[in-house]
Amino acid sequence: MDGTAVVYCEGAFDSTYGKTAHGLVRFTERYRIAYVIDSSLAGQDAGMVLDRKPSGVPIVKNLGEALIRAAEDGIKLTHMVVGIATDGGYLEQPVIDAALEAVKAGLNVDSGLHEFLSDEDELRKTAMASGLVLRDIRRQSTMRKHSFTGKIEDVTSKRIAILGTDSAIGKRTTAWILVHMLRTSGISAELIGTGQTAWMQGAKYGIILDSLLNDYISGELEHAIWSAWNDEKMDVAVIEGQGSLMNPAYPGGFEIIAAGRPHGIIMQHAPNRKEYDGFPGYPLDSLEDQIHIAEFISKKQVIAVTINHEGIPMDMLDDVCSEIASRLNLPVVDPLIHGVESLLPIITKLKL
Repeated sequence: MDGTAVVYCEGAFDSTYGKTAHGLVRFTERYRIAYVIDSSLAGQDAGMVLDRKPSGVPIVKNLGEALIRAAEDGIKLTHMVVGIATDGGYLEQPVIDAALEAVKAGLNVDSGLHEFLSDEDELRKTAMASGLVLRDIRRQSTMRKHSFTGKIEDVTSKRIAILGTDSAIGKRTTAWILVHMLRTSGISAELIGTGQTAWMQGAKYGIILDSLLNDYISGELEHAIWSAWNDEKMDVAVIEGQGSLMNPAYPGGFEIIAAGRPHGIIMQHAPNRKEYDGFPGYPLDSLEDQIHIAEFISKKQVIAVTINHEGIPMDMLDDVCSEIASRLNLPVVDPLIHGVESLLPIITKLKL
């Protein structure tokens, strides 16, 4: 682990803009998450807000409260992690101010936004003077990038892509739940991360897809999958999706299908979502259409649908899943509520 972190998510933890914070509260091997900052929800348990299950991670009103509570609880905070995914990944002034406050309090700061903390002069100089680190996860290294070569064909692991009908719909969460279930079942599995949050959660292999030049996305993804197989010889590679095939602002999945060459696809869907996330007036393309497109492009089958239960009363969830399962003749589960153990026989039978 890199250290113990407080997650900055001011005003966003109960929205899709807080998806990075959501992932860290649910699971991370990179940090111990001690607190979440969001003054609008202060005093509540982050897990209860997120999944109606206690996580033991308190939501506090500001960094000052986190530092006081850490001293009282005997916790040494080492990091502040920016848990907000802003529109366009822009670095907004409140985030800069929060990062500066954190550095002055002796904390390293990690951010996955497209604009970089380390480009802010005062923040960079303050961190350097204190020997602290600003990590901009999306900043590209100067190492030579990989182009697609076809070495994906050497990989003998089953490859499952977790695609979705929209952005911020739970693809990464489902991917981790599936990986953990497979490992518990005695099947070796690796998550191939494709975004900054997967890295923050400790994914050993992957890329940050939307920070790469388009020419290198396929090659870098192929290399990540090949590297995982070369090092681990895992039975299953679970590839995290990005955006959705038909999202007007964040079309994603094409490179995952083309370069990752999955043997099966799991489609994540929020039945109560009628428009693309953040884009009123843009109706969500139907689940049937998105499955058809994914299967047409990949020449492989969607083997299951996983549900995001946002806006669905819990007493109606099973009926919603049953209706979709009957309509599509596919297994349908909510990973956070039902788990994904019922998908194990399908994955086991999946042919290379």
